[in-house]
Amino acid sequence: MLVIDADTHIDETENTWDYLREEELQFKPTTGYPAKSDPARPSSRYWLIDGQRQIRFIRDDEKTRTTVETRELLDVSARLRAMDEMGIHLQVIYPTLFITEATTRPEVSVALRRSYNRWLADRCAQSKGRLRWVCLPPTMAMDKAIKELNFAKDHGACGVLKKGDREAGRWPADPYFFPLYAEAERLDMPLCFHTGTGTPDFPSAKDVSLGSFMRSQQPTVHAFHSLVRHSIPDKFPKLRFGFIEANSSWVPYVIYDLKRRIEPGRSGSTFSKNEYVIQSDLLTTNRMYVTCQTDEDLAYILKFSGEDNLIIGSDYTHRDQSMDHEFPRLLQARATDGDIPQSAVSKILYDNPKAFYGL
Repeated sequence: MLVIDADTHIDETENTWDYLREEELQFKPTTGYPAKSDPARPSSRYWLIDGQRQIRFIRDDEKTRTTVETRELLDVSARLRAMDEMGIHLQVIYPTLFITEATTRPEVSVALRRSYNRWLADRCAQSKGRLRWVCLPPTMAMDKAIKELNFAKDHGACGVLKKGDREAGRWPADPYFFPLYAEAERLDMPLCFHTGTGTPDFPSAKDVSLGSFMRSQQPTVHAFHSLVRHSIPDKFPKLRFGFIEANSSWVPYVIYDLKRRIEPGRSGSTFSKNEYVIQSDLLTTNRMYVTCQTDEDLAYILKFSGEDNLIIGSDYTHRDQSMDHEFPRLLQARATDGDIPQSAVSKILYDNPKAFYGL
């Protein structure tokens, strides 16, 4: 069975900034190491960007089951060999540094994201189609963001990274983003609401766990809720939406909340009678896909999501609660034990991510 790993990462490296233009070199990130007396995680590195720190992790090869060559795409063939060992046919790559917005200045964002997109496009081009990537649009400069989408589409990207909280100072359902959504729809590139925040959070480089759930997981859940509540999928009827790395156990709760909040005739609804109904196949109708974990209550979740809208990933290179290098085997074990239908396995491992990313 072919397997698509729907959520993997790279660690940015000094080479990521090789594509900065001459006038942009002033924005080039540099690497620093805190002094032992510095409370800012003395065992870690940091990127210094526009005068502020962002964590640059030092990974453990054994714990992450990766190497610096595979994490930073220094050796693309080594990454492909690692995929073969995991039983993975194709990986979709998300960033690490850019999970949290790193600057408040549009010109810095444009420069860094433009360089990242070109660096990753060049690295993935060596994989003969087995490494695909998600574009970083500089949303603080919408005209530049549109240009980046077009470059990305022509160079192997299969999605557009979007944050689920305030990005460029605006929430996901704000009409400010409609040109981005329209261009993504035209290019057949899905919006990928990965965990993380669009609001710069510089103290997170020192206190990574303080507020992490609110900064990381919750924006993804909010995006799902907000897009449905404000009928954004209806405005872009061919656009697909993905909610990545926040697991899927929240799906029943959010659907329940939406029913209570906006179904016609219910007390307190913000919609007039007969204006809106939450469909029983909400995810399918709105072309929404959610990443799941192998140890979730999938039998229950599938009652709300259906079999056609769950995808899964290894979180390759990262070592956190989402890491799951054995997900093909573990998911199949759930079906073998009778926990989930066998038909769901091939859909989650291949058919659904293929449809979502347009592969």
